[in-house]
Amino acid sequence: MDLRDPSDITAPWGVIAPRAMVASGHPLATQAARTVLQEGGSAVDAAIAADAVMGVVEPMATGIGGDLMAMLVQPDGTVHSYNGSGRAPRALQVDAVRALPQGRIPERHVLSVTTPGAVRGWFDLHARHGRLPMARLLMPAIGAAREGYRLGTVAAREWAWFDSVLHADPCAAELYRAGRPPQSGERLTNTALAAVLAAIAQDGAGAFYEGAPAQEAARACQAHGGPLRAEDFAHHTGEFTVPLATRFRGLTIYQCPPNTHGLAVLEALQALEPLALAADDPTAMVAAVQAMASGLGNAKATVADPAGNTVCTVVVDETGLAVTLMSSLFKRFGSGIGVPGCGFVLQNRGFGFAAPGQLNGAAPGRRPFHTVIPAAATREGRFHAAWGVVGGAMQPQGQLQLLLRLAAHGMPLQQALDAPRWRLESPTELAIEPGLPRALVAALRNAGYVEPKGAGELGGRSDFGGAQFVLRRPDGTLAGASDRRKDGQALGL
Repeated sequence: MDLRDPSDITAPWGVIAPRAMVASGHPLATQAARTVLQEGGSAVDAAIAADAVMGVVEPMATGIGGDLMAMLVQPDGTVHSYNGSGRAPRALQVDAVRALPQGRIPERHVLSVTTPGAVRGWFDLHARHGRLPMARLLMPAIGAAREGYRLGTVAAREWAWFDSVLHADPCAAELYRAGRPPQSGERLTNTALAAVLAAIAQDGAGAFYEGAPAQEAARACQAHGGPLRAEDFAHHTGEFTVPLATRFRGLTIYQCPPNTHGLAVLEALQALEPLALAADDPTAMVAAVQAMASGLGNAKATVADPAGNTVCTVVVDETGLAVTLMSSLFKRFGSGIGVPGCGFVLQNRGFGFAAPGQLNGAAPGRRPFHTVIPAAATREGRFHAAWGVVGGAMQPQGQLQLLLRLAAHGMPLQQALDAPRWRLESPTELAIEPGLPRALVAALRNAGYVEPKGAGELGGRSDFGGAQFVLRRPDGTLAGASDRRKDGQALGL
């Protein structure tokens, strides 16, 4: 079923609506969120419904085995963020990490597993901002997992690319068809996940953190020699935090504080704010890349490779409450360790730790460096925009480029999302998406930024991210756009 509504689309702005807006990474998730809004649910209700669906339809990117971060703008303009990232197991042995090559946890290793924070995040956000019962919000995800959904084109491509991750663990291999990745449009089910979501819907977060999922996850990790225990689930907590902020072109831009790398965006914006930043000026493009490189370097001084995969949902409701909710398994299919009988894999955020003894060194109960950075902006103390860009190290880079195009260049929203991007793969290697004007490409290459070399996990394909974005236009209407690099959709009310 095609859930896109062409009558809602006003190119090049994307979707325009007078009252409320949803943008997410899959039409089923967007439709679930829009229906929740129609039934009187809040923006947070709608975002939870969409995020739960995303864990079903994009299992390589997110799920209940992963983490959750959020940025919220209340109707009065108050902004706060939520950190739902999990911690390293309490029984983690630092000496075991120190004995690994360079003292770093490999990206697909049992020591990379950190406690999942997504489910607790749903309930924490719902306790503050929810209106409809959680059981209602999880219905679309339960239905998709039990009755089936059609795999999206981008999701199918990524599933095939990362099939190799699924072969090391028998549970993950069976759950996600190792060696036989599904095709775009193929109908899939996950009845085990449906059952877990139904238990959460009925009995709350305790069904996950104190029930069979926690126990089975612990057993699965221990079977691989890992330290995760059921007690790690029981002790997990998230927290509401005060976001970081800076000014740029009349806007106040908000990012989550560490342990995320959102500060990289703010540092780059601060460096660029005094400049003219004309859209066709090659020196401005070079300055933007240089500012981003500096910001990333400061943010990840102790981290070797903050690359990952995430999903994002942005919702603004009729009251003016806005939320950017992002969840993630980190690398595609996370650790590759499945939870028997529960229909999900565990994340591998522990790869974000530096060597023991460093600022971001691995240690029991510590949160690792985190790539997920939901964001928002206010103008004159009121909501202006909320957004997120998925794609690990592309998240701050994509955000910077979108803010330049929207706030400095005045581009319409969908046009800004569709425009070609660049991506720093190292301090001197810069991938450039086809379509960037030749003069700008030449300026970047002449500035010393070379084409990236080496295949890596993506087989030489740089990930230029996928954005979801909602902003309020000067006339008060809402514009919503979903990145065409993903399977997503925006819909309004």
